[in-house]
Parts: sequence; C-alpha cells; structure tokens
Amino acid sequence: MTKVTTLSFGDRKAQGDKITMLTAYDYPTARLLDEAGVDAILVGDSVGMALMGYASTLAVTVEDILHHTRMVSRAATRSMVVADMPFLSYHISPEDAVRNAGRFLAEGGAHAVKLEGPMSRIGAALSHILDAGIPVMGHLGLTPQSVHQFGGFKVQGRSDEAKAQLKADAKALEAAGCFAIVLECIPAELATDISESLSIPTIGIGAGAGCDGQILVLHDILGWGKARFAHTFVDVKSAIAQAATDYVAAVKGGSYPAEEHGYQ
Repeated sequence: MTKVTTLSFGDRKAQGDKITMLTAYDYPTARLLDEAGVDAILVGDSVGMALMGYASTLAVTVEDILHHTRMVSRAATRSMVVADMPFLSYHISPEDAVRNAGRFLAEGGAHAVKLEGPMSRIGAALSHILDAGIPVMGHLGLTPQSVHQFGGFKVQGRSDEAKAQLKADAKALEAAGCFAIVLECIPAELATDISESLSIPTIGIGAGAGCDGQILVLHDILGWGKARFAHTFVDVKSAIAQAATDYVAAVKGGSYPAEEHGYQ
C-alpha cells in the first residue's frame, strides 16, 4: 500500500483524482480511516468542539494537538497525517511558530502542519516553517480561529472585492510554498475558480464540488453535524444513544448481566 505524501497530493490534482480527508483524534478511529483509504487525516483543532465541549477552537492548545497527533500517527500507515496549528501557536513570533510546528513532526509524528489565514497575517511564520523543511497546508475562507473577527461562522467571499482578495490570497500561499489549501465556506463558483487557477490542490469544506478534494469533521458524517455542508453517512450518534438507553434499561430491569456474562 503506497504511502500518501505531499508530492502525491500534487499528482492527484494533475490526474484529476479527488483527494479525501477526514479528521481523527484517536488511534482506533485513525486506524479505521487509514484502512478505509482516506488519503489524509487532519488532527484538527476542531477537537475542541467535537470532543472537548468548547464553543470554538480557540481554547485548544499545542499540548492538546500533540496528544491527539501522537495517537493518530501511530495508527496511520498509509494516510498522510496533518496537524492543525492551534490559536496563538504561530502568531507570536516566527521562532515560536517553527518550534511548535517542529514538535508536531518530531514528537507527534505528523507529516505536515496546517495554518489558517492569508500571507498578510501568517507570512513570516509560514516562511520560517517552510525554511525548516516542514510542509504546510494553507487554509482560507472561513478560518475558525478568526471567528470573532468574522462576527461568527459565516460564509466568506460573497462580494466581488472579497472574491478577488481570496483568489489573490490563494495564489500568494501557493507562491510561498504551501502544498495544498483548504477552502472553507466560500461560494462554490469561487472555489472552482480558485482551484482552476492553482497548480496545488484545494481541499473544500462547504465550498462545493469544484475543489480538488474534500474534508469533513468525522463527527459531522456520523450524525453530529449541523452545518449545511455536513452530511450524515451513518447515524452513529443515534446508535450510541440507543445502545446507552438499552443498557440502562437492561441493568435496571435485571436482564443484564445474564448467567452467560459471568464466570464460574
């Protein structure tokens, strides 16, 4: 089984082969995704909302992402592992950004990191991280770490000016050396236009079918998703709720444990 790399991402775009990405935060889940043929696993700061009960991603720390990246990287034998750089992990100084990014590879076992924002905000950090030999995936459109600046989780790139700026930002990230760019919650026509203008792959989330690949938060495909772009492929949420309900009823009613569940 051939390992997916940053180079094979580019090959997929050239061949017209759609790229698949999902988030994962633990060993057993990542192993299932790897075996299912998912091209890349993002250890996202979405863990804050999906697993930790936060209202946004802002409270997620470097140590949080490291903890989950270690588990995921031990499971992924084929999939590429990308670690999200959380809020303030690359904003304070370029040196701090390189140190944190390096930890995700050296200690976490990731193959690349992801940074949110345009060159005007992340340029210094991005160039230093790339100079250190660390592959970087960009992220434009709705960048959750800027949720308060945007005034909420809102679609980006609706006006002509905003569309032109996003396209220019994508070209700048490509020129800087990003191997791929996530496009989140932007109009589908704009995402297609950006994708066709770049030589590197785009990975869409709420950005239509014209991107070179797609990413979703795993819990959004398992029944927890509420966003318009979320699709429940299997309703695991309801299955877990039913199993827990049945367990409570069985214990209280005395049908569990039965004789076959014990030892003699």
